[in-house]
Amino acid sequence: MSEPSDLELEVLKAFWRGGAMSAREAQGLIEPELGWSASTTRTVLERMVAKGLLVRRSVHGLAVYEARTAKVDVIGGVLNRLRGLLEINGRLPASAFAGSQILSETEIEELEALLNTAGSKAIGEDK
Repeated sequence: MSEPSDLELEVLKAFWRGGAMSAREAQGLIEPELGWSASTTRTVLERMVAKGLLVRRSVHGLAVYEARTAKVDVIGGVLNRLRGLLEINGRLPASAFAGSQILSETEIEELEALLNTAGSKAIGEDK
């Protein structure tokens, strides 16, 4: 799976909040934030499927998309990239994200464990 770009992270946030949805439903959530047309949204969704960020399945003939990877894993990968960029050694306190609108307390605990596991790597980084 490829690492998500900043815009793809915004799309993933819509799926983390709304769960599985059609392109039209995704457009309704994404358009106010990103200002994309329906065709742009569909193109980005299909690119995200190709990158392994979303999965597409057919439900009664309608294409339905959903996040392929759990948000804690994606966010952990982004934060581990930041750890490498900043050359941080030692623990990263996920409690710093307690005010997050998209992470529950349980997810913050999972994120802390993920970030502070020996040898944790960013998504897409070679092991």
